[in-house]
Amino acid sequence: MTPAPAVPVAPDEVWQRLSPRMLLVHPVRIAWSMAFPILLATFGISRGTEGMGWVWFALAGAVLAVVAGVVSWFITRYRFTDRQLQLRTGLLSRKVTTAPLDRIRSVDIESSPVHRVLGLATVKVGTGVDSSRIELDGLTREQAAQLRTYLLVRSGGPGHGGPPTAAAAPATDAAGAPLPEPSGPPYPGQAPLPAAVPDPAPADREELARIDWGWLRYAPFSLSSLVVVAGAFGVLAQFGDDLPVERLDVAQDAWAWVAAQAVLVTVAAAVVTVVLAWVVVSTASYVITWWNLRVVREPNGNLQVSRGLLTTHSQTLERAKVRGVSMGEPFLLRFVRGAELTAMATGIGAAGTTKVLPPAPRAVVTAIGHELLEEDGPLTMPLTGHGPRARRRIHVSHQWGTLVVAGLAAVPAVLPDRWWFVPWPWWVPLAVLGVLVPLNALVAESAWRNLGHGLSDRHLVVQTGAVVRTRAALETAGIIGWVLHQSFFQRRLGLGDLTATTAAGSESVVAPNIPVEVAVALARRATPGMLEDVLA
Repeated sequence: MTPAPAVPVAPDEVWQRLSPRMLLVHPVRIAWSMAFPILLATFGISRGTEGMGWVWFALAGAVLAVVAGVVSWFITRYRFTDRQLQLRTGLLSRKVTTAPLDRIRSVDIESSPVHRVLGLATVKVGTGVDSSRIELDGLTREQAAQLRTYLLVRSGGPGHGGPPTAAAAPATDAAGAPLPEPSGPPYPGQAPLPAAVPDPAPADREELARIDWGWLRYAPFSLSSLVVVAGAFGVLAQFGDDLPVERLDVAQDAWAWVAAQAVLVTVAAAVVTVVLAWVVVSTASYVITWWNLRVVREPNGNLQVSRGLLTTHSQTLERAKVRGVSMGEPFLLRFVRGAELTAMATGIGAAGTTKVLPPAPRAVVTAIGHELLEEDGPLTMPLTGHGPRARRRIHVSHQWGTLVVAGLAAVPAVLPDRWWFVPWPWWVPLAVLGVLVPLNALVAESAWRNLGHGLSDRHLVVQTGAVVRTRAALETAGIIGWVLHQSFFQRRLGLGDLTATTAAGSESVVAPNIPVEVAVALARRATPGMLEDVLA
């Protein structure tokens, strides 16, 4: 086996600066963060004075952004020692962040549009202990790709211990494009980075998934896009009166014609507008986020997920840190047999999760999920329901909200003269009950039918959710403890919430409203020997 490359340090282990091209990025970034308060202050000054004082104020803000950007570049340095990667920041209060080279578990590469124009990238290094990472914001693309390969080999994780013996292949950037081999320092005054490390040949990298643009038909069925469109219409509704529409005779005439029509026509036009905006926003967001998606398994078992149109992302997941997957099926997406896939691992992404697949055919999501789990069945196996007692408990708990809303609606009808409310007829609370009771009953029934658990050879499977059905498959080897919680009403029914604690994902997987005897049996089967002393 080829020995590991030499430790990438300068002869005297000097601190190194990031690329001087960041002198163009930092001022723009700081000016953008200060843009809103500067605009507000400039607008206030221009309203209160008749001179050109606001121009000088705006220029002062721009100069301040440039100075802050230059200072930020000067005070940020990094270096390698024989054991650590160190990042030093701060002017008055200095901060040094370190990451042991043998503990590095993830190296992610990200390039914003400005970075891509300047040929730069941001490298985010994680140790898998928590979500905090060291960010080297301002390496060249060649450095970033080379550094990723070197750090993962140097970390000595599973399948590491030295560079692979496969034939060398060109390094790739966050978008998967080949990069030229770096030669010497990338810019004056910079110490050389690690010597090139052989990268696995393309034949040794197994491609698990690639974006299929036929999946675009699932984009409009994502609820997140509907929220964005609804928020935009809410903002327009708030500020619509301030828009200069009185100067647009055509717009005024069109609005007068619409207002003169039946209310049904107006409502239909609004619905069509919202639906069209929803489709456009969801499709554009899908393309921008998931452009050139590739999920690749490397020879050492690690996973590399790369995607992005404007801002490119390349994320590496160490196989030993991936403890399970979660398949999400929002209400609308279920109607077209679609789903989303998320990986659960330690020390990655937000709350230990990262998106692997966008809304896609359920068959594709289950196939890729089983590839990540290295076991067939957890995402498609039949599950065991939690019985009629759980059904009763779920229905009752969902109707508590109905009673509260109906009670609030009854106050103005019962006491119209004693409260600062607009009085309304006595039948309003009854109408609220007539609408919310069957609606919450449908939601509760859906939640009960979706509720279930199962146990495969290697994974604990729990399914929950009414509007968004989620099936989580957690590796039993990653379970570090169990918690059984019972509320007052659950104790009367012999139910409880069984929580499997883990260091991955959100650090727990919960099977709610499960019979106590079933919960104990499930925990004993999933982790034999863990509960014996407690039960004894």
